[in-house]
Amino acid sequence: MFCSKGDNDSTHTPASQPSPTDTILKHSRHVDGLLSHPRKPLVMNDKNGNPVKTKITGVGDYNEAFPDMNDIQLATATRLGIDRIANREAAHHSKDKLVCITDNPYYRVHHLSHSIPYLVPRAQRLLTEISRNFIDSLQRKGLPFYKLIVTSVLRTEEDVRRLRRVNCNASENSCHQHGTTFDICYNSFHRVISPNDSEAKQVWDGRLKDVLAEVLRDLRNQGVCYVRYEARQACFHITAR
Repeated sequence: MFCSKGDNDSTHTPASQPSPTDTILKHSRHVDGLLSHPRKPLVMNDKNGNPVKTKITGVGDYNEAFPDMNDIQLATATRLGIDRIANREAAHHSKDKLVCITDNPYYRVHHLSHSIPYLVPRAQRLLTEISRNFIDSLQRKGLPFYKLIVTSVLRTEEDVRRLRRVNCNASENSCHQHGTTFDICYNSFHRVISPNDSEAKQVWDGRLKDVLAEVLRDLRNQGVCYVRYEARQACFHITAR
């Protein structure tokens, strides 16, 4: 497979060309503006030098906080993403429209059995934004350093057929086929430990899930993404807007 690099989201590659008055396209430009703002510096201490820590509040009911069903996400995915790709060999012909995602300082990519590690640039940028916000939030809350784990990315039509053989609940009209959508695991996180820290503590009590949920809720409320809570797959299903 190919692996093209780049973070530039100045162009998008719509699967169906929207009209100039298309509300999805108009909103995508608004999101571009939001994500182009410089990140604010992380404040770890108050003016007296004392550590500043924020509490974990959670989001309440996950299904209520993240209700965006497939049909809603699919409408945006087909506008802002690529056309469906028949198989992995055909994916080579779309390499100029996709960005390869790999393990990096912000997140890890799980072994992918039914998808390939590529996204359209705007979705790759969103994934990085979510991951950086998550790490910042961990620091503000005094929690150890963990990375998010991405469990599903771009699916070809062949991948979807294979997945439906083992998971009858998998959608034939998956947003994952347009490169705008990815899944982030909520019950497993990658602990980053310093070689000199032999007694690094672990966090396994659901706090990491709550921190991730807070990050996703905030971005969703800003209109940056759609999010669906998927209990069976133990993930958050996210589509860039």
